[in-house]
Amino acid sequence: MLAAMITGMGTWDIGHFDNDSAADFSGSLDDALESERENIIRTALTRTIETEEYLDSDEACAVLASAALIAAQCPGGTPVTTAYGPKKPLPVFSPDLRPLAVQALDRVLAPESELVELWDEAGHGPLFRKGVTDLKAVLLT
Repeated sequence: MLAAMITGMGTWDIGHFDNDSAADFSGSLDDALESERENIIRTALTRTIETEEYLDSDEACAVLASAALIAAQCPGGTPVTTAYGPKKPLPVFSPDLRPLAVQALDRVLAPESELVELWDEAGHGPLFRKGVTDLKAVLLT
């Protein structure tokens, strides 16, 4: 395990759910009605795509978690088995979420993103970017 303690964010590893923000996002999915879960993910992606300001790390973490959940349903996707992911069943996501997730991930990797800065400062920027790029590759298949 990559013991990554990033200032200002409860992070313990580089995985898409290995931080407090993603765990909280998963909890919000579990708290919602099953019929609302896709819209929660869509909203997280759309809000990030439309953000022209500096992207907060909490929003970026919600995008990473959302993209990982969408990618898990794609061919070649990795199931989300972490204890920090949603515990309740998710619907089969609409295919139009895939390109939204790719756009939102591009925004997460943009220069005006706190999460990129935090991983760069911690010395794990290249590993973080590889994880996001791998996730994008699944979503693009």
